[in-house]
Amino acid sequence: MESTPNPRPRGRGIYLLPNLFTTGGLFAGFYAIIAATQGHFDDACIAVFVAAILDGVDGRVARLTNTQSEFGVQYDSLADLISFGLAPSLVMFHWALASMKLDGVTPGKIGWIGAFLYAACAALRLARFNSQVGQVDKRWFIGLASPAAAGLVASFVWTCVDFGYQGEPLRYAALAVTVVAALLMVSRLRYFSFKGGPRNDRVPFLAIVVVLAALVGIAIYPPGVLLVITGGYALSGPGYWAYRRLRKLPAEVGA
Repeated sequence: MESTPNPRPRGRGIYLLPNLFTTGGLFAGFYAIIAATQGHFDDACIAVFVAAILDGVDGRVARLTNTQSEFGVQYDSLADLISFGLAPSLVMFHWALASMKLDGVTPGKIGWIGAFLYAACAALRLARFNSQVGQVDKRWFIGLASPAAAGLVASFVWTCVDFGYQGEPLRYAALAVTVVAALLMVSRLRYFSFKGGPRNDRVPFLAIVVVLAALVGIAIYPPGVLLVITGGYALSGPGYWAYRRLRKLPAEVGA
């Protein structure tokens, strides 16, 4: 009697919905690079923020629909490297850092090295985050998150462009913003993650007012308000570190 052949195992597919949002974020980051090379810096900066919004949505969609997967985690990380690593660095390079070559060969090299430093630090930040998932307090990010750093860079360029400033006269300020954002990503400073507490936690009424005020401000003048928000968040890490040092509080576990 011939044995019945075992059915071939079905191929493991991928979940469509969350990965569509991830792909949308990847497309936004890619578009930001293309727009920057063509001199459309306002469009490039808007695309970076669109990528940040989609990056926040894909994970929540995956959790709500119970479609988390290791593939999705890895795909999201690779998309983040494009959208929040390469895209902001190239936007800043084409807007301002490329003009540092006007000061000589060495400053010109410093310009593209600064852009590369940002991209490399974003990659290191993402790798460290992936390797420490489940090992750190979810209330905190260790180092400035790459979407927040990208928002800082993009909002700086967007605000300057909106005021009519060219990147050439602001090239050293642009270099400083790029390097500071890069170093904050790989620092050991703690940043509040806004997602560590239980879901049934109540928030103060003032927090609702602040969020509403921020949304109204963004609707009225997006680039400037986003620069204030991202800049304030970037400074919150050093500020919290200085506060604990001044109060002589004990070092936190994992810091």
